[in-house]
Parts: sequence; C-alpha cells; structure tokens
Amino acid sequence: MLLQCGIYMVFGRSSDLVIVQHPVSVSVPLNYQVNLSVRAEGTGILNYQWFKSDEEEVFGATRADLTVTAQRSQLYICRVNDQFCNCVFSEWVKVKVPDIAKPGLPVAWRGELHIAVHPAPQTVRQGQRLTLSCSAFGIPIPHYQWYRNGHPLLGKTTNTLQIHNAEADDRGTYLCSVSNVEEERWTEPADVDIEPSNQLKVTAPKLTATDKVALLIGNLNYSHHPDLMAPTMDVHELANLLQQLGFRVVSLLDLTREEMLAAIDKFILLLDRGVYALFYYAGHGYERSGRNYLVAIDAPQPYRPENCVCVQRIMRMMQERRTALSVVLLDTCRTWYNQDCIASEIRPLVPMGNTVYGYATCEDAEAYEVQDGGKSTGIFTKYLNKHILQPEKVTHVLEQVSEDLGRDPLVTGKQAVEIKHTLKEPRSLTDPVRTTGHTGELRLRDACWRQANELPCQKLLIFPCGVEVEVSFSALFSNVMVAFGTVKTIGPRTQDCTVTLRSTPAMEDIFSSPGRSGEMDSLLLNNLVAENPDCSLRLCGLQKLQGSLVIKVDLHYTHTGSKLRLQESKQLDIGKPLVASCDQYRGQQALVTQRQEGAPSQSMGHVSHSKQSPRQTLGQPGRPFTRKAECAAKVPTARSNEPEENDETEPQDFTF
Repeated sequence: MLLQCGIYMVFGRSSDLVIVQHPVSVSVPLNYQVNLSVRAEGTGILNYQWFKSDEEEVFGATRADLTVTAQRSQLYICRVNDQFCNCVFSEWVKVKVPDIAKPGLPVAWRGELHIAVHPAPQTVRQGQRLTLSCSAFGIPIPHYQWYRNGHPLLGKTTNTLQIHNAEADDRGTYLCSVSNVEEERWTEPADVDIEPSNQLKVTAPKLTATDKVALLIGNLNYSHHPDLMAPTMDVHELANLLQQLGFRVVSLLDLTREEMLAAIDKFILLLDRGVYALFYYAGHGYERSGRNYLVAIDAPQPYRPENCVCVQRIMRMMQERRTALSVVLLDTCRTWYNQDCIASEIRPLVPMGNTVYGYATCEDAEAYEVQDGGKSTGIFTKYLNKHILQPEKVTHVLEQVSEDLGRDPLVTGKQAVEIKHTLKEPRSLTDPVRTTGHTGELRLRDACWRQANELPCQKLLIFPCGVEVEVSFSALFSNVMVAFGTVKTIGPRTQDCTVTLRSTPAMEDIFSSPGRSGEMDSLLLNNLVAENPDCSLRLCGLQKLQGSLVIKVDLHYTHTGSKLRLQESKQLDIGKPLVASCDQYRGQQALVTQRQEGAPSQSMGHVSHSKQSPRQTLGQPGRPFTRKAECAAKVPTARSNEPEENDETEPQDFTF
C-alpha cells in the first residue's frame, strides 16, 4: 500500500534521488489510452510503483511509463525508490474522463484542445442560481477562466460557473477561455438575462460592442492665439467617466497639427468592425463650408485649413473601419469665416448609419467656459459629464445635455447644443462589450492601448550616505506624467534631507502659470501613488520624446558630524513612458513661415492678431462667470486670403 512505503524512514543520501519530470494530468474520452510518465535521477538502479487514488497499487505498473485505458476519472501517483531505501513520490495527476455522450472529437485526435460542451444562453430570475458549464478534452488537462462582457471573473476557474442569488449586474455575455501550456481556445458566447422576479422575460435584443475606444484631445496653450483654461479638467474628468463605461481611453493635451494627425492615425488603427469609437476635442475651432476645423497649438496667425484638422475627415476614417458606433463630440466654436457658408451636413463614406455629432454650440456661434468653484470647465462638457454614464441612447444623452445647457442663464441666447446623427439602432455608450469572434483583434488593441498607457515601475534608490529615496509615477493624461520623490529611510549620519527631481531632456511644464497651478494641484492630490511625497515633477508633452527619459534625483542633506550641507545625485532611466512608447514624434521640419497676411483667425470667437492672456468676464458675485477667447471685429478680406476648403472627395495620405 502507498502509506506503507516508510517515506519518512530514509537511509543513505536521499538528496541523490530526485524526480526531474512529473506526469501530467489529462482530460480524455472514455476508453482512450493514456500514457503517464515519470523521470527520476538517482544512484544505482531505480524502482517504480504506480498507485491509484485509493492507495491501491496498480498491478504490474513497475516502470517509469504507465499506459492505462481511461474508464473513469482517476488519480495516479508514482513512487520511486533506490537500493539505499530512499524513496520519493511524484505529484498526483488526474486522468479525467468527462461524462459526455457525444464528444465530437476528430477521428485522429491526439490530445489537442477540443471544447465538447459550450455554455448555453439562458434567462434566470433575479435571486435564483445561475449555472454555466463547459467541458473540454486535452493533453495536458485544460484550465478554465470565465469572462463576462470581456472581463475576467476573479476566482471563476473551473469548468462550471455558479452564481448564487443572481442580480441584474450578472446580466451579460459570458465566455470561457480553455487553455493549457500548448494552446488556448474560447467557447461560444452565452447571453445571460436576469429578469426581475415579478416580471416576464424581456425579449428585446441587447446591443453590444466588440470593444470601446476613445481619443480625447484638449488644446489650451496656443503659440499665436489666446490660451484656454477649461480643456485640462474637461479632458481629465471625461476620460475617467469613459473608463467607467469600459472605454480604452487615450487622453492628450496640447498637440501640434502633426501630433494631432499622428494621434488620430493611431486611434483609427485601434478601430475595427463592431467597435464603438468616440473622438472628443476641446480647444479653438471654426467652421466653413459645412466643415469643422480643429486648431492646433502651433497654428499660425492667421491660419488656414492646412494648419488645422478637418473633423469630417476623422469621421470618414472612422466609418472606413466599419465601426458599430462613431461619436464625435466637439467643445469648440463654430464661427464662420464668411456669412455665405452653406449649412453643415454629415457626409458619411457610404450610408452606413450610426454616426453621431455632438456640437457644443450651433453654427456661427461661440462656445463658452465657466469658472465654477475654482474649476474651469466648458459649459457643454460640464453637462456632458453629468449625463454620460446614463444607460440611454447616445442621442438621448446629448438631448439632456442640450436641455440643461439651454436652462443655464450664463449662456442664454449665446450658446445652444446641436446634435446631428444617422443612428439606425438605439445604441448607448453603456452597451456591454462582447468579444465573440474578435479575440485576436481585441488582444492587438489591448497591447497597443497598454503600450500608450504604461507607466514606469517605482524604484528605490539607495544613496552612498545610506538614504533611500523612492521614485514613483502617476499619469494625469496619456502624455502628461508626474514623478514623485519620497525619502523612505534616513542614513546613519544624515539629517534635514530634501529631494529634488529633474529630467533629461527637460520637459516643459505647461501648467506652471499661476492660473493653472491650482487645478493641477487638485489633480495631483487625486493621483498620488506615494504617501506624503517630498517633491514632484510634472513631465508634459511626452509625445515629443525621441529617446529615453532620464530622471535625475538630487539629495540634499546635513552631515551630522561635520554639519556641512552636502548633495548626492542619482539617475534613473525610465525609457519612453506612456504615449512616448508609440513613437508619435514625427521628426518633420518646422512649418513654413506664413507669407501672406489675411483675415483674422477665428476660434472660440474671433481671435485677434497678437497673443493675449485669457480675459474673463465676471458674473455676479458668488456665481460662475463665463469666458471666451478674445474677440476682434470681423474684417472683410479678399477671397484669396480666406481659408481654402479641402474637397471632401479628394484622397489624402494619413500615413506619416
């Protein structure tokens, strides 16, 4: 018997006897011949004896290899002993024989993964038990991981998933990943509906997305035009809300035209059939001939369409990827360059539908910002963030935004939301993600998205004086990161330690002006990864990085013996963090200096010829106030100096 081996009575050198290869568990059909193998190393002749789970010796099983005909699920173990009375045991292995009437295996099956039973769609009343099952054959034995709406379920790693007292949150699409060291397979999806205990089954089909991807751009620090205040908080808060809805979000601040086009290219590559795509922009903009243009931070004065980005081209590229829903949200002005412009219209590539435009304001009108409780926000985005989490049709959400904005006395008669869409299905931003048949594309998107959002790991630096400083990182946006320095341990002869951080190359802090530092401080407090850091360093414009980013840590301390103030420094190479790893830097020559003078540029109102600091028009005491870009009177200009219209039918190369 197994327990009579005297495993604890070891003579000689037991360390010389070791199992180097254990048998592996398998899942096979009835009457399948299974080979179990064990390999051991030791001194002299080795003897083997196989046992079953009931501690019964397997008759005649005295070799390193055991061949059994699977009749039922059974555990096996092998004892190996040498001539010195040493013995060791292999790991227990299981020969599993699933009870499946029709396995459906190929005739020449040789152990590759095969899913014989897929989970079945079902409807369960609230409070009842939900049970989903799948079963698979494979050598080695398969492992299971259940997913709901594309997200893994913690601890659900058996072939049967049970949820006691099912609730509404358990509604969704379930899949199971079946894998071993050789390969991975996925079950067919199973839609589970949880109906209220006092209502009949709801038969309306549930719309789903294969994935959700969002690109958010906020431009606020302009080289030749008035700066804005609101895009920082608007982009940050909207990004957080979209992440709650399951979107993969890339959020970027202060982009040149070339950087905007590069970011849009990357965004388009993440789209595919069935994906929900959302593009949001906050900054200066204008409208002409039915097209909307987004003004980059390096746009000259005056600017032309070739200095800006055409929104309709972005929507066209989104449609070319056959997205299930394409949403463009613009918190920008739509003032015209001339009063003879034709009305705006949606021009899809083909009439596929499911496109939505949400404009902060109507044609030939300005969009406004407000200062509310020390926080700047665009009025449109303020109400958008209020309603965006609601599980309603996306156009209904925008209608609620429009109604709230229409009741705001600060912009009555000045700003009104406009919604244009070709929705043919009641799609919502809260629709669940269903990855069936798209797992390959999902993994590629996930890898690309993670690359653009990957932070450096925290690092503990030990200085010669014995002081230990921890350097950690937090992302405020996909191209804005904060490094924190924290003194963790004081050296034996140090006191009054202080830490400062620098970077090579030096990254401009676009939020260092007094008007912005307060809002950035509040973001920092919400994104702290270290308790009570001693210093921090904002690293902005990461998309411009061409090489590795090096953090220089300077430690200042007083030596307890000499009382001298000393300094030690260390460097930490963190590579290309966040969006810098995507190599968005385009390396192109600077834009050609504008050679013509023309009409004053117009965005967020009409922009004057010289760069001005934002001017705020205060409202009544104790109330928010509105602000807009500084306006100049409309000046009639020659036709040759007006922005040239891009023909929407002309091909354009977006590969850089």
